[in-house]
Amino acid sequence: MLIVDNNYQIDNSYQIDNNYQKLLPKLQAGLAQLNLTLSIQQQTQLLYYLQQLLFWNKAYNLTAIKQPEVALVKHILDSLGILPYLPTGRLLDIGTGAGLPAVVVAICQPDRFVTALDSNGKKVRFIKQISSELGLKNLNPVALRIEEHTDTYDVITSRAFASLEDFVALGADNLAVNGEFLAMKGVLPTDELAQLNTAWQILVTELNIPFLDEERHLIRLTRR
Repeated sequence: MLIVDNNYQIDNSYQIDNNYQKLLPKLQAGLAQLNLTLSIQQQTQLLYYLQQLLFWNKAYNLTAIKQPEVALVKHILDSLGILPYLPTGRLLDIGTGAGLPAVVVAICQPDRFVTALDSNGKKVRFIKQISSELGLKNLNPVALRIEEHTDTYDVITSRAFASLEDFVALGADNLAVNGEFLAMKGVLPTDELAQLNTAWQILVTELNIPFLDEERHLIRLTRR
């Protein structure tokens, strides 16, 4: 269980303004509910990433969410919710957008190699910048369509990228033989599940994201 230090002050070297420093207790409460243990440095990195995401959003249109507290829940805590379910190995995040969940995973699991892939050059440029500022040497931002990417991975994630059928079809060549797809979804996509090829074994997990009054489901797919 995470031990929360209520007297902790954000490291000023990250230049996090007060609006984001005030989110630390809520982030820590969310981590405790998810039963995740992160260092103070990692917590600070998550808040700095959130701050820069909304700052760059003014010019780059990275997210429709503009309120820091809402973005903390719907972006950061939502992405943190999949950490307990990630198998080991190299991870590819398809259609990562502004780096969700790729940047969050890279911050929280520094020993894992993470590729953040998106065809939108502006979004990948932001990920490259934030990766440099946070010193995330395990994060590899790539500006390509998935059809043009040839590397293979043990884990492939997506967050609102495409239908399950398209996700599997597009990423199949990039998935290692014993690899696993993890698709982050809201309401359980019953119709999408019904359309999947029987070659895939399906495991559905309902996620309870702290402070979020919306459904979240994780669809895990492995080859039979």
